[in-house]
Amino acid sequence: MQLTPEMIEKMRAIGLRLDRTGTFWQEGAAVTHVRLRQALLRWLDVRAEDGRDIIRLDDKRYAYVEVEDAHLRAKSARWDGEHCFVLWDDDEERELDYASLRQAEDHAFYARVGKLRGRIAGPSYHALAERVVERGEGFELAAAGARWPIVDAA
Repeated sequence: MQLTPEMIEKMRAIGLRLDRTGTFWQEGAAVTHVRLRQALLRWLDVRAEDGRDIIRLDDKRYAYVEVEDAHLRAKSARWDGEHCFVLWDDDEERELDYASLRQAEDHAFYARVGKLRGRIAGPSYHALAERVVERGEGFELAAAGARWPIVDAA
């Protein structure tokens, strides 16, 4: 039997969801295996063609995932001189994308992590907040030798 593009597309909808707390669910059951969860976090991606959230194994093999909030959550944040590094829950540490920083209504910060969205709250939020300065009608993050506006900061 030859698989049609429509059949392949239907198979990509596997009922996978990532909730706000970072728990993956597959058709109503929580994904509790630690290594599988880490693999799923590392495979998170966004399709360039349509912006849909996916779990990508390679160019042809991927499945759709519903992401309720952010793809990644900050586990910690630290300053190295003027640079802020965030450890995300995919266990990758990356320098903060300062230009993408924004604040949500619940005061958490959000930033781009490559093509993904990252949520910064709790202790990680407080580490960043140490370098937030007021400017006119808003706030900026003093980092990497510049002042970066925080969108929607109040």
